[in-house]
Amino acid sequence: MEIKTLDHDFSICKTADCSLPNRSADFFFIGKTDEENSLVCITEDVPDNTIERDDGWKAFRIQGILDFSLIGVLAKIAEILAKNKIGIFVISTYNTDYVLTKKENYMKALKALSDAGYEITE
Repeated sequence: MEIKTLDHDFSICKTADCSLPNRSADFFFIGKTDEENSLVCITEDVPDNTIERDDGWKAFRIQGILDFSLIGVLAKIAEILAKNKIGIFVISTYNTDYVLTKKENYMKALKALSDAGYEITE
């Protein structure tokens, strides 16, 4: 399975509302529930209505389109990273999954996945 690295720094934010993300940016993910508004975006795109933020994240995606019938794809990646004491923040989209780790663990995460047989591409 192929892992594609993303060449951006990301921030995970809690926002007052969902009105201000830079919708022309290459990446942004909005989550809205009855309790909060969350935004994951490129750090330079953090909006002014951010209440809390956590900077210093890097990301990769599972390359290709994952069929909904596939089981355990993300669980296997999470298990490998957990064994290496690497925390993750995951975002799932219709096509695939994105995994974020803190910058200081990013290269260690990619090496662990490569050692486990994943192909890492830039």
